[in-house]
Amino acid sequence: MSTRQPTAALQDQPMPVRAKLAAAWTSFMFLYAYVDILNFFTPGVVDDILDGRVFEFELSQTFSTTALALMAVPILMVVLSMALPAGASRLANLVVASLYVPVTAFNALGESWFYFYGLGIVLELVLLAFVVRCAWTWPVAAPTAGSAPAPAVHGRRPLQG
Repeated sequence: MSTRQPTAALQDQPMPVRAKLAAAWTSFMFLYAYVDILNFFTPGVVDDILDGRVFEFELSQTFSTTALALMAVPILMVVLSMALPAGASRLANLVVASLYVPVTAFNALGESWFYFYGLGIVLELVLLAFVVRCAWTWPVAAPTAGSAPAPAVHGRRPLQG
């Protein structure tokens, strides 16, 4: 008869803020793309595209360029979250995520498949809220010995080591 060996508790390593942000933007883009792909199976969508229309917009180079530019920003946020200096990354994440809240909510306008789009939009908004929260609560480095304490940033005091 075999005896069960006690299992060791898994050690939960802290994840850097940059990695959380990059993962959130990656998830946001996968979700956004998947909702768009599944949208092609909504009755009438492909017919409208073949007729040169998306939602209320005429398909044109201007429409496609605008759509690409609109989605290039969160796509680039994946790398910018990792590559920018901490202060610039924090600010970029706060600004871009905040600006994409109304952009994401706009996608609900005129949609007949409320549950499908509603779920997609709610999930996207949750990810944007996560980005804002992670960027807003980005830890501030504790002052080194002999240096003056860091000033409060947006009402937050630096973390004490």
